[in-house]
Amino acid sequence: MPADELTGGCLCGAVRYRTALPKSPPTLCHCVSCRRAAGAHVLGLYTVDRGQVLFTQGRPLDYRSSAKVRRGFCARCGTALSYWHADWPADLSVTIASLDHPELAAPADHTWMADALAWDRPADGLPQYRTDRP
Repeated sequence: MPADELTGGCLCGAVRYRTALPKSPPTLCHCVSCRRAAGAHVLGLYTVDRGQVLFTQGRPLDYRSSAKVRRGFCARCGTALSYWHADWPADLSVTIASLDHPELAAPADHTWMADALAWDRPADGLPQYRTDRP
Protein backbone atom coordinates (compact mmCIF):
# COMPACT_ATOMS: atom_id res chain seq x y z
CA MET A 1 0.00 0.00 0.00
CA PRO A 2 1.41 3.43 -0.91
CA ALA A 3 2.23 5.66 2.06
CA ASP A 4 -0.24 8.33 0.92
CA GLU A 5 -3.39 6.19 0.86
CA LEU A 6 -5.57 4.02 3.08
CA THR A 7 -7.51 0.88 2.14
CA GLY A 8 -10.47 -0.84 3.69
CA GLY A 9 -13.78 -2.52 3.20
CA CYS A 10 -16.79 -4.15 4.74
CA LEU A 11 -16.99 -7.26 6.91
CA CYS A 12 -17.98 -9.63 4.10
CA GLY A 13 -15.58 -8.21 1.50
CA ALA A 14 -18.25 -7.20 -1.03
CA VAL A 15 -17.17 -3.54 -0.85
CA ARG A 16 -13.53 -2.44 -0.91
CA TYR A 17 -12.16 1.09 -1.14
CA ARG A 18 -9.00 3.19 -1.32
CA THR A 19 -8.77 6.77 -0.01
CA ALA A 20 -6.30 9.56 0.52
CA LEU A 21 -4.94 10.19 3.99
CA PRO A 22 -7.21 12.22 6.31
CA LYS A 23 -7.36 15.93 5.50
CA SER A 24 -8.23 16.78 9.12
CA PRO A 25 -7.74 14.90 12.39
CA PRO A 26 -9.98 11.83 12.70
CA THR A 27 -12.66 11.92 15.40
CA LEU A 28 -14.85 9.71 17.54
CA CYS A 29 -18.43 10.92 17.13
CA HIS A 30 -20.94 10.27 19.92
CA CYS A 31 -24.01 11.85 18.26
CA VAL A 32 -27.28 9.93 18.28
CA SER A 33 -27.32 9.52 14.50
CA CYS A 34 -23.78 8.06 14.32
CA ARG A 35 -24.46 5.78 17.29
CA ARG A 36 -27.58 4.36 15.70
CA ALA A 37 -25.97 4.00 12.27
CA ALA A 38 -23.06 2.07 13.80
CA GLY A 39 -25.02 0.17 16.43
CA ALA A 40 -22.32 1.21 18.89
CA HIS A 41 -21.70 3.90 21.50
CA VAL A 42 -19.34 5.81 19.18
CA LEU A 43 -18.36 5.98 15.50
CA GLY A 44 -14.79 6.71 14.41
CA LEU A 45 -14.56 8.81 11.24
CA TYR A 46 -11.85 10.36 9.10
CA THR A 47 -12.48 12.88 6.33
CA VAL A 48 -11.05 13.14 2.82
CA ASP A 49 -11.95 15.04 -0.33
CA ARG A 50 -14.89 13.16 -1.84
CA GLY A 51 -13.01 12.75 -5.12
CA GLN A 52 -10.22 10.94 -3.28
CA VAL A 53 -12.37 7.92 -2.46
CA LEU A 54 -12.23 5.08 -4.97
CA PHE A 55 -14.39 1.99 -4.58
CA THR A 56 -12.24 -0.82 -5.96
CA GLN A 57 -14.79 -3.60 -5.48
CA GLY A 58 -18.56 -3.22 -5.22
CA ARG A 59 -20.25 -0.02 -4.13
CA PRO A 60 -21.99 0.90 -0.91
CA LEU A 61 -25.69 1.67 -0.80
CA ASP A 62 -26.66 5.13 0.39
CA TYR A 63 -29.17 5.83 3.12
CA ARG A 64 -30.47 9.35 3.82
CA SER A 65 -30.30 9.39 7.63
CA SER A 66 -31.50 13.02 7.83
CA ALA A 67 -32.38 15.83 5.44
CA LYS A 68 -28.71 16.74 4.93
CA VAL A 69 -26.89 13.45 5.60
CA ARG A 70 -26.27 10.36 3.50
CA ARG A 71 -24.58 7.28 4.94
CA GLY A 72 -22.98 4.51 2.90
CA PHE A 73 -23.13 0.87 3.96
CA CYS A 74 -22.64 -2.60 2.53
CA ALA A 75 -25.93 -4.03 1.25
CA ARG A 76 -24.81 -7.58 2.05
CA CYS A 77 -23.37 -7.37 5.59
CA GLY A 78 -24.50 -3.92 6.77
CA THR A 79 -21.06 -2.50 7.59
CA ALA A 80 -21.20 1.28 8.00
CA LEU A 81 -18.69 2.78 5.55
CA SER A 82 -19.23 6.50 4.96
CA TYR A 83 -20.88 9.75 6.00
CA TRP A 84 -21.65 12.69 3.70
CA HIS A 85 -23.18 16.04 4.77
CA ALA A 86 -24.77 18.51 2.35
CA ASP A 87 -23.13 21.47 4.13
CA TRP A 88 -19.71 20.05 3.17
CA PRO A 89 -20.43 18.53 -0.28
CA ALA A 90 -16.76 18.19 -1.31
CA ASP A 91 -15.93 16.02 1.75
CA LEU A 92 -16.63 12.41 2.58
CA SER A 93 -16.03 10.84 5.97
CA VAL A 94 -15.09 7.17 6.12
CA THR A 95 -15.42 4.85 9.11
CA ILE A 96 -12.09 4.21 10.80
CA ALA A 97 -13.05 0.68 11.87
CA SER A 98 -13.59 -0.37 8.23
CA LEU A 99 -9.91 0.33 7.44
CA ASP A 100 -7.47 -2.52 6.90
CA HIS A 101 -5.10 -0.67 9.24
CA PRO A 102 -7.25 1.54 11.51
CA GLU A 103 -4.17 2.50 13.53
CA LEU A 104 -3.21 4.76 10.59
CA ALA A 105 -6.21 7.01 11.31
CA ALA A 106 -6.05 7.27 15.09
CA PRO A 107 -8.73 9.61 16.49
CA ALA A 108 -7.60 12.97 17.82
CA ASP A 109 -10.72 13.87 19.81
CA HIS A 110 -14.32 13.12 20.77
CA THR A 111 -17.18 15.11 19.22
CA TRP A 112 -20.86 15.43 20.19
CA MET A 113 -20.28 14.47 23.82
CA ALA A 114 -23.60 16.22 24.57
CA ASP A 115 -25.27 13.17 23.00
CA ALA A 116 -23.00 10.55 24.58
CA LEU A 117 -24.63 7.82 26.62
CA ALA A 118 -24.53 8.42 30.39
CA TRP A 119 -22.04 5.55 30.87
CA ASP A 120 -19.86 6.67 27.95
CA ARG A 121 -17.21 8.83 29.62
CA PRO A 122 -13.90 8.42 27.75
CA ALA A 123 -10.78 8.57 29.89
CA ASP A 124 -8.25 8.42 27.05
CA GLY A 125 -7.08 12.02 27.51
CA LEU A 126 -8.27 13.16 24.06
CA PRO A 127 -10.08 16.52 23.85
CA GLN A 128 -13.85 16.26 24.19
CA TYR A 129 -16.25 18.70 22.49
CA ARG A 130 -19.86 19.22 23.51
CA THR A 131 -20.93 19.31 19.84
CA ASP A 132 -18.70 19.68 16.79
CA ARG A 133 -15.14 20.96 16.86
CA PRO A 134 -14.77 24.71 17.28
